[in-house]
This record gives sequence, C-alpha cells and structure tokens, in this order.
Amino acid sequence: MTTATPTTPLRERLGLPTTAGRARLIGAHLVDSLGTGLILAFTLVYFAGTTGLSVAAVGAAVSTARLLALPTAVAVGPLLDRYGARPVATAGNALSALAYGGFLLAHQAWQIVLVCLLAQIGHVAYWTSSTGLVVLAADEGERPRWFALVQTLRNAGLGLGGALGAVLAAGGGAGALRLLVVLNAASYALAAALLGTWRPAGAGPAEGGAGAEAGARTEGPGGYRAVLRDRRYLLLIAVNLTFVFASMILSMLLAVYLTEGLHRGAWTAGTLLVLNGVQVVLTQSAVARRLERFRPTRVVAAGALLNALAFALFALVAAAPGWAVLAGLFAAMAVYNLAETVATPFREDLSVSLADPGRRGRYLALYQLSWNTGQAVAPGLLTLLLARAAVLPWLFLLVLSVAAVPALLRLERTV
Repeated sequence: MTTATPTTPLRERLGLPTTAGRARLIGAHLVDSLGTGLILAFTLVYFAGTTGLSVAAVGAAVSTARLLALPTAVAVGPLLDRYGARPVATAGNALSALAYGGFLLAHQAWQIVLVCLLAQIGHVAYWTSSTGLVVLAADEGERPRWFALVQTLRNAGLGLGGALGAVLAAGGGAGALRLLVVLNAASYALAAALLGTWRPAGAGPAEGGAGAEAGARTEGPGGYRAVLRDRRYLLLIAVNLTFVFASMILSMLLAVYLTEGLHRGAWTAGTLLVLNGVQVVLTQSAVARRLERFRPTRVVAAGALLNALAFALFALVAAAPGWAVLAGLFAAMAVYNLAETVATPFREDLSVSLADPGRRGRYLALYQLSWNTGQAVAPGLLTLLLARAAVLPWLFLLVLSVAAVPALLRLERTV
C-alpha cells in the first residue's frame, strides 16, 4: 500500500478506484440501491393497504415468492458464462422494473406471489452479476476498492431510498403507496438503461465468464459439477454463509431485540440503523485502502472476530444496568459496522480470485446462493432463538463468527 502524502491525489487518499469511463456503472449501482431502499420496508404495507388482504396473507405470499426464487442464482450462472455480466445485470434490472410495475395490478394472493417472484428473480440476477461488473470495471489491483465503492453506493442508495420511501408513505393513503411503487419501477428502468449503454473499456477474453462481454468463450467442461468439486471454493461459501447470518441482524433481529428483549423504544433501532449507514458510507473506501497490504483471508478473519465482539456486546447489554444499555448498544453497533467495512470488499474479492475464470458465472452463482439461502433461513431461526431467550441469537451468531476464523486460515493455506 502506498503511503498517502500531501501531494497524493485526493482519489488515492480516499481509497477510491479509477472511475473514468465508469460513470454509468456507478449511476446504475446507486439507482438500483435507491430503488431497493424505496420499497424495501414497505412491500407488506403496500399490499396490505391496496388489496384488502391481511398482513399475514400478504406475508405468506411474499415468503412463497422468495422461496420459489431460490434456484434463480443457479439458473443465472450459465447465462453469465454464456453472455457476460453486463447483459444479464441489465436484464435483471429490466425485469425488476416490469415486476414493480405489476405491483399496481396485483390484487389477489396469487398475483402478489407472481409479481414478487419476478422482482426477486430480477434482484438475484442483478446481484449475481454485480461481482462480474466489478471485474469488468476494475483496473489491475483495484478490485477491493471497487467492491468498497459498490458497498458505499449500496448503503447510500438504501439509506436515501428508505428515507424518501418513509416520507412518501407518511403522506398517507393508497395513492402515496402507488406513487412509491411507480418511482421504484422507474428507478430500475433507469438502472437498466444506464447498464445497457455502458461500454466497458478493455474487456477481453482473458476476463472470461461473468467477468467479460466474451461470456462463455473460455468456458471449460464440467459445469456445476466442476464447481462442486472445488473444495476450496465450497469452504469460502461456507465462510460467507456466516457473514450472511451476521448481516441479517439489521433487517430481522435488531429492532425486535430492542423492543421485545430490552423493552426499548423503536427509535433506538432506527438510530442504530442510521449509524450503520452513515459509518459505512463515510469510512468504507478509506478502510479498504488501509487494509490493501494484508492478505485478504487475514482481513476477512479480522472482520469475523470483530463481528464476534459486536455480538458479545449485544448479548451483554441484556444484563447491563439501565444507564449502560444505550452506550453498550452504540458501542456494539460501531464494532459491527467496522466489521462490515473491513470484511466485505475482501470477501467479495476472494469470491472472484478463487473462481475458475472459464466458469466464473457458475462460481458466482453458488456464492450468491449462499446469500439467498441464508436470507431465507435466518429470519425463522433467529426469531425462534429470540423467543427462547434474548441472548440466544447473539450467542449463535458469535459462535458462527468465531468458527469462520479457522476456516479462513485453512483456506489461506490453499490459496
């Protein structure tokens, strides 16, 4: 890593990658995340407020759609190897735009399942392709910086979209909710247009698979069977699954733990979520730059240990005196946010560097499947543990995070 000096360019001091010629890609990432933030917290509210169905019925329909969409990543992998990341990501955003437009026409449970299924397929197609987009965009040695930038854009977009969505939803009535959906559909259409008109510079066959417009021109034989025989990559997927469970505390565990387990106001959860977004946006690129000189496996292991420390702090506040609870929560959240900024870019970089370039689409598809599986399993498991005791989900997550460390050190010996 080059030490920053007063004459070092601002881009270098901030840890930003070379972005010349990539403005449309950056815009697409930001707009996609903005659209996701717009509707993320209001899908159930929208359908409950516009269809007359109960929240339970809407929840069941949305869950059914997400379960049906689980195999999507596996289907996307061969498409990435054949056509490349940019066309598949563009198609994913276009499908999301169509699906959210369909929200306006969904009034029955089966219709909700259909439009949510299409939206989820679009999301998975885009995010399975997003790693390949980074490979297309990144100059030599800049992949971690690009992953850091994408993480920053995602947090910024989700935060801005969530805030705008809350303002619109607060306007009241079905009309405000429909406007929210229209804006969301438009955001995905814009993201598709930006990606579709972006032309990566210097993409060549050497980048292969999901990393190049050349697609499967370098694809080797064996398909998914060859990927499943790669024990090194399967170990990385298992490690990533521990981080998937850790990531779910923001959407599935934190608020209910604070309100039901600690009997705190909902504003506390909202404040901690804002802290997460602000801390990641302001520090992600700078943290990634400072860690570039270390082995990626060691950096990810450090992130796992930071997660374990954060979960220990979250568990301990349940037994802390009242005056210490709030300070403990903010300390735990700050450590958790640091773990995210430390581990995310280098974990994503490992997902690319350990993949066979000729089958990169299939490798990244299985990597994405670990996200989809964890997101499907975690809500039920974490809430089940929480119902038994307030500290149990945190202890479970702590054990998972600690277990990731020896797995990463073992992975390091094979890299």
